[in-house]
Order: sequence, then C-alpha cells, then structure tokens
Amino acid sequence: MAEVKSDIEIARGAKKKQIQEIGQKIGIPTEHLLPYGHDKAKISAEFIKSVKGNKDGKLILVTAINPTPAGEGKTTTTVGLGDGLNRIGKKAIVCIREASLGPNFGVKGGAAGGGYAQVVPMEDMNLHFTGDFHAITTAHNLLSALIDNHIYWGNELGIDTRRVVWRRVMDMNDRALREIICSLGGVANGFPREGGFDITVASEVMAILCLSTDLKDLEKRLGDIIVAYRRDKSAVYARDLKADGAMAVLLKDAMQPNLVQTLENNPAFVHGGPFANIAHGCNSVVATTTALKLADYVVTEAGFGADLGAEKFFDIKCRKAGLKPAAAVIVATVRAMKMNGGVKKEDLGKENVEAVKKGCANLGRHIENIRQFGVPAVVAINHFYSDTDAEIQAMKDYVASMGEEAILCKHWAHGSAGIEELANKVVALAESGASQFAPLYPDAMPLFEKINTIVQRIYRGSEAIADKSVRDQLKAWEDAGYGHLPVCMAKTQYSFSTDPNLRGAPTGHTVPVREVRLSAGAGFVVIICGEVMTMPGLPKAPSSEKIFLNEAGQIEGLF
Repeated sequence: MAEVKSDIEIARGAKKKQIQEIGQKIGIPTEHLLPYGHDKAKISAEFIKSVKGNKDGKLILVTAINPTPAGEGKTTTTVGLGDGLNRIGKKAIVCIREASLGPNFGVKGGAAGGGYAQVVPMEDMNLHFTGDFHAITTAHNLLSALIDNHIYWGNELGIDTRRVVWRRVMDMNDRALREIICSLGGVANGFPREGGFDITVASEVMAILCLSTDLKDLEKRLGDIIVAYRRDKSAVYARDLKADGAMAVLLKDAMQPNLVQTLENNPAFVHGGPFANIAHGCNSVVATTTALKLADYVVTEAGFGADLGAEKFFDIKCRKAGLKPAAAVIVATVRAMKMNGGVKKEDLGKENVEAVKKGCANLGRHIENIRQFGVPAVVAINHFYSDTDAEIQAMKDYVASMGEEAILCKHWAHGSAGIEELANKVVALAESGASQFAPLYPDAMPLFEKINTIVQRIYRGSEAIADKSVRDQLKAWEDAGYGHLPVCMAKTQYSFSTDPNLRGAPTGHTVPVREVRLSAGAGFVVIICGEVMTMPGLPKAPSSEKIFLNEAGQIEGLF
C-alpha cells in the first residue's frame, strides 16, 4: 500500500484559488467579500440582504451514529458530499462549523474534514481563523465584567449576588476554572461571589450569533439574555445593564459568514460553532439561509450522533429558522459498528463480522429516529483501509433489512470521485419530494414533557428524572412566558443514555437532569444531564504535546 499522507500534508499541498474566484462561482461580487489573506473572506451583510428574494435550494443534513474513539468522519463526509454534488453537475455549497481551540489541543482534533475531503486553509480554520470565537468570547466576558462592575458601583438594579447566572467563558479546555470565587482581594475588587467558566462554544452568545438573522436581531437577542435574578426572583437582563449595544459592536464582523474552499475548489461557508453535546451543535442560520439562496444544494452537518446533533438541528435550528430539510445522510463506519459490538479499539483492525452485526443496532436506532422527523435518509459507510468486504456487506444487509440503502463512500482517499454514488442517491431522495419534515414536539408542550419526549422517543429511555428544584424552576419559566421554547439537551455524545460506556442501543434507562439553564436570548432551555461538563478538561496526554512548528516554520501535529 502506498504511503498515506496526513491530513495536514494533503491540505498543505492543496492548489487553492484566490477567494474572489470562489466567490464568483456562486455569484458573490468581489466588493462584497472582506478578504482575510488570499484564501478566506467574510461575506458582507449587504450582499446577504440582496439575495433574500432568491429561490431556496435543497437542504441536506449530514449526521452520524454515536461517535467512538475510532472516528466516524462526519465532517469529512459533509465536505466529500459537497464536492461529489458539484462533480455530478449540481451547484452545491458546504456549510460547516468553525473549530474550537479547546478540542484541538485536547483530544478531538479539528473540524475541517480529512484526507481528500477537506476544507482549506486547514491550519487557519483549526486555529484563530477570522477571529469569530475571540469576538464571541470577548462579548460574553464584557457582559460578565459589566455585571460585577454594576454590583461594585452600588447595585442599582438590586442584583442578588447569590443568583448571578451568567458565567464567564474561554475557548480552551480548563477544568480548574469550572467553579471559582471571583472578586477576592478586598474592597477595591468588589464583592466576592461564586462563579465559573464554560467553554466558549457553550456560550449563549455563540448560540445567539448562530440563530440570529441579522445585526438587529442579534442586538435584540443579546438584550434578552438573563444575567441574574433579584431577591424577589425577578429577572435582570443584559439590556438592563445597557450591555447589548457594545456586545453587538464587538460581534459586528463575527456575524458575517466566512467563505473558504474545499480541496477541489468548491465553496464552503464556515461559520459559528456550538458544541452538540453541550449546546445546539449547528452552524449559523445566516450562513445556511444565505447558501440556500445561492446553490441548488446545501450540505450541512450537525454535531455528534443523530440523537444529539440531528435532534437539535430539527427541533431548534429548523424550527427557529423555518428550514425544511430535503434529505439526511447518516454516517457510519465498520470500525464503529465493531466497537458498538464490544470490540476494543486496539482490535478494530481484525475482521469481525459478528461484532459488526451486533453493533448495527446503534445505527438502526438512528435510522428510526430520523424517520420520526419525516426526513428521508441514506446511510453513508465511510470507508477505512482495514474494512473487509464481508464486514461492509454485513452493514449493507442490515440497513437493507431496515428498508434503507447503505452506500460505500471512499471520499477520504479519492475525493469527489469516491462519493459519486452517494451524491446521486441524495439528489434522487431530495428531488423525490418525500420529505414531510416536522419537529418532534409542538411549541405548546410543557418543558418537562418536551424533555421526556426526547428521552423516550429519541434515547428510548423510560423517563427523565429531576429534583423538585429543577421541576419548580421549569414551572417558574413557563409562568414567566418561556414555556414555548424548545429544549437543548446537554449530555454525553457516546451513548443514548447518560453513561458514556453504555454503547449499542440501550432501552429503559432513566436520564437524570442535573441542572437547567434558560437561554432567553438564544431562545431555548439547556437541560444538563448526567455528568456532562460545560467546561471540558484535557486528557492525560493532550494533543497539544504533539503540535509544533517545524524547521520551515510550518505547523505540525494538527489533525
């Protein structure tokens, strides 16, 4: 077998085109591109406004089975499918999320795809890119500073310092900051209180940026953020602190989607990046809706497995933005089937057809779940060199027994040429008009019932369990007029349950709700389940240990 190049080596060898040329392919004039170097640019708000009357293309969601350390390649498949659709003569744009620095230096790696299905410039995208995450972090922490400053200067709003709910953020995995005491050091530093940090991708400001339609909507949503409560339990909003205007100023450029290109010089919008295990897991509404005005097909992804990413894409993003997906692709790998079937990571290279068959239950569950939303789906088997014909056939047979089709995709090794069959199938599904999309639950359903609906219908658990304090809090929000909001489940991505080690397709488990947070500006209620953390920690041997500059000044170790 020929030597396999690393993702970063492949990306470095890319024959990139000037970003203005990529823009011209989809009708964006040069004057409406704000270039960041030669190979990335922001798209102006004026241009976005000018195409609002265009007809919409078809929206394709790429989702996956529950992830394993073996890697499923969801972003890789999203990028490959975008290239594949362009290869068969369709005008397609890829819409993905930006990468968080925390996982890049932790364990998960980047978010630019892999092999010959990548978005470039890969190094920039996985590091500081166009500064969007820094702007979000800064806007979030400006609000934090204004809260403590207001309390210091007399607390005119009557904030109960025990009930400040706005935490700080940073875009790094740092468990030491999960729970802190701030304002220590005497009178000059203010009134000590408990606080804490989340990772930037869990910030409500991130969610707001990703769900806002324009700057005006952004500023209104920022003003609607609840930062604290008074002693009488009445809410204090960001607008009460006059924070919304300055925060919107910091986010002015970050609101504009970023245009980059795939290795095959096709357009890709990369914008926003909420995590799917602790946030809503989708790229920005403004990027997706703009792409739909410029292309026949828009291929987008939703993070982690369909139980998290796809559910939130359908129940939060599509509901809020009025989107109607035409088809879904469920990414699965032979390796992940084996892992779900009980095989250890170190033994994944050995053929084990029985383990594949056993692990397919996880894939079957995701197929059933996508059906519940009325969206037609196809399974993409993301090919690895170690997969055997018998293992691949076992997966295909299983999916056929579910009444669906599984297609082997070799885009990682061959780019668009390796994914033509899937591209044609996606077109057939989308053009069939079979999509009867509807969210899982109605707006009017009580909040705890919404949680239970997801637990029972998507996770196949018996029920959600929560302390009286949690149920009382949900009831109080309903009484305050927030009962119509969707719920955003924060739980482990590795299992349908809240136990990351419970693989496959468990049933009958309970889902403990530990905490609930109201994101009034974003427009959803975050439901924190089990042991999931909104500030991740670093592993024993973080990826950062292998990242360095080589003799030529090039970055090594990113993946």
